[in-house]
Amino acid sequence: MAVMEKAYLGGGCFWCTEASFQNLKGVSSVVSGYMGGSIKNPCYREICTGNTGHAEVVEIDFDPEVISFETLLEIFWTVHDPTTLNQQGADKGTQYRSVVFYTSEMQKEKTMESIKDVASTLWENPIVTEVSPAEVFYKAEENHQNYFNNNGFKGYCRIVIEPKVSKVRQKFKHLLKQD
Repeated sequence: MAVMEKAYLGGGCFWCTEASFQNLKGVSSVVSGYMGGSIKNPCYREICTGNTGHAEVVEIDFDPEVISFETLLEIFWTVHDPTTLNQQGADKGTQYRSVVFYTSEMQKEKTMESIKDVASTLWENPIVTEVSPAEVFYKAEENHQNYFNNNGFKGYCRIVIEPKVSKVRQKFKHLLKQD
């Protein structure tokens, strides 16, 4: 039995981030939620105020023998803009910040290396991604889970999420689970 690891990544709207990682080999689950704030058990309505300090993040359970943390980071840098502070597209506020919540010193070191060696080669402007120790993860409400797969017909999904998922399917085709 493989020893699974967790990664906590915030790349703006968690619907986009979740959909980008769901179909990768070695990823057993992706859960949308909140991390990094000041109140316990926050709800979406509270997060949206931008006053709780939480970021929308995904909790990724992955097998590091199948997909490395470094590869997850490369995909992360590819599907969101780590150069915009507290914003992804039209989504603005600290809840949409670019953030890696690391679970070990190794993840912290790999994140710092990846910012320097990968993210900075993909983006012209300086990387503003927050790198912080993982805190308590709060799972988002059920209607936020598996959002793209359940709502792909909606405008936001087609206009905002689909291009990110398509980018993963094209650039990382070799990492996709076979249907």
